[in-house]
Amino acid sequence: MSLAGGWIDLPFTDDDAFTAALPSLSVVLDVFDEASAGLRGHLPLPTLADSGSDRRRANPGGGAHVALDAEGWTTVARNVATAARLVRDRGYEPTFHHHACTYVETPEEIEEFLDCTDVGLTLDTGHLILGGGDPVESLGLWGKRINHVHIKDARADVLSAVVRDKGDMRDVWAGKAFVPLGDGDLDVETFMDGLARTGYDGWLVVEQDTIPQPGDDPDLADKHHAINRNVLRKWIP
Repeated sequence: MSLAGGWIDLPFTDDDAFTAALPSLSVVLDVFDEASAGLRGHLPLPTLADSGSDRRRANPGGGAHVALDAEGWTTVARNVATAARLVRDRGYEPTFHHHACTYVETPEEIEEFLDCTDVGLTLDTGHLILGGGDPVESLGLWGKRINHVHIKDARADVLSAVVRDKGDMRDVWAGKAFVPLGDGDLDVETFMDGLARTGYDGWLVVEQDTIPQPGDDPDLADKHHAINRNVLRKWIP
């Protein structure tokens, strides 16, 4: 087994909070060094993300009323550049994860992020659907910047209900929004065909975040893993 990535969220929209939190990045990179010792092949990608805010967490799916202004994006660009420089100085290439309930969530916000930084994108199909995006369309728009992929299938009706009711990520996970590949609203075949056409050769992380409920089949996770592997064998023998 190898390390594919590692989550590092930082308060990129707040200069003071960012400065205070920045030492945590070096701590995580120490772990990357230990995990990567003697590793052959692709190095893990430090996976940067915005820490979000209470306001964004109260408004899943985003919207103009909770979006950053021009000054906010200038702050993000400056702080992401600082974090990216530290990552690259340690011999790794950063990637950035757009994520629900943060300031880089919607397709418009992802576009803004890509315009003001030089960091590659972690395309997360589930979070993109939650943020109102289309994973297949996004491959055509952002393919050259994608350097990490989290593939998950999702039920759009559950995600829409979370946005409508102003829920949180626990509601997403407990509501079984993320399902085995082929059981949700992601067009897996078109997405994977499109990803292959981009020439992508990085990590493909299969995710199915869920919170087990009383009465669930204890073997359900293994069964879902088998389904996901079988679906992907067309592209990854």
